Amino acid sequence: MSQSTVPRSPKPREGGGGQAPPPTKHRKPGVLRAAAGRRDGPPQARGGTEAWRNRLRRDYPLILMTLPVIGLLVVFAYIPIAGNVIAFQFFSPYAGDGFFASLANSAWVGLEHFQTMVNDRYFWEAVENTLVFSALQLLFFFPIPIGLAILINSILHNKVRAWAQAVLYLPHFFSWVLVITVFQQIFGGAGLIAQIMRDNDWGNGFDLMTDPGFFKWLITFQVIWKDAGWGIIVFLAALSMVNQELYESAAVDGANRWRRIWHITLPALRPVIALLLVLQVGNMLTVGMEQFLIQRTAVGVGASEVLDTYVWDRGIANHQFSYAAAVGIVKGIFSLALVLAANRVAHAMGEQGVYKKQ
Repeated sequence: MSQSTVPRSPKPREGGGGQAPPPTKHRKPGVLRAAAGRRDGPPQARGGTEAWRNRLRRDYPLILMTLPVIGLLVVFAYIPIAGNVIAFQFFSPYAGDGFFASLANSAWVGLEHFQTMVNDRYFWEAVENTLVFSALQLLFFFPIPIGLAILINSILHNKVRAWAQAVLYLPHFFSWVLVITVFQQIFGGAGLIAQIMRDNDWGNGFDLMTDPGFFKWLITFQVIWKDAGWGIIVFLAALSMVNQELYESAAVDGANRWRRIWHITLPALRPVIALLLVLQVGNMLTVGMEQFLIQRTAVGVGASEVLDTYVWDRGIANHQFSYAAAVGIVKGIFSLALVLAANRVAHAMGEQGVYKKQ
């Protein structure tokens, strides 16, 4: 006999009373995930912790390498910030045995030093000179490393490129004393140009190093000669990442050298330019002290006084430590505001700036 093709019903399990088991209700995936989350914790938290542990195991050598730098920053940058409390005191280092004892024994004066600063005309002259020097350096010094980087990048011969970089980098390693001495030997009253003019009866009295009206330009030329070559390093690094096939394709399409620079090179440098410009704007109130301090006797205090020399003169030379600390706090606050404002402008231009816009 042939077996029947009619499907048979499943056999009942023992002890089931001959009845089939009730159909299982399927739970929704969301309910299952929620139940699993209640048992094992949030999936995102587990994944984030595991990823953090993986990154820690992968990058712990780099973290160990940065620990000395972090320690130096904490000791020499962050811990001294607590000393700004003397801006609200009439601090005297002789008020006690040691810094902390002197700090505890110094009288509190509140905002008196800030009021004195606002009413001091020499402070505002220092601010004006600082902004003038910063504006000149921003206009004339900042674009020069970009142009030098583009020029060196266009040199095809490696030996010529290496020689040009070495020559441009060299002045950065000179101290300001040596730089000012070199300028004195060229532009001073007994310098090369003055000697040539006297020998040819072209005039007597050429001395740019003691001219207060020319001092702002002299400072700018000194900064350009010393640090413009060093500033090209970041731009050359950015240019090394540009695909050379872009230049070849543009040349095949008939673009000349200027077109390739405008449409390929400058767009590649744009993020770096935006970042360094933000940092330059944030550093406008810090134009250096040693360069001005060495030359202030030659041109006078009125032409060479900037915020850094003003703080040195009041805090170190005249022992007004609390007043100098108050000026430093105001300078830091305005520098931070300049960085945030410049970074917001960079975000508006579509660039990342110092930090990425959330």
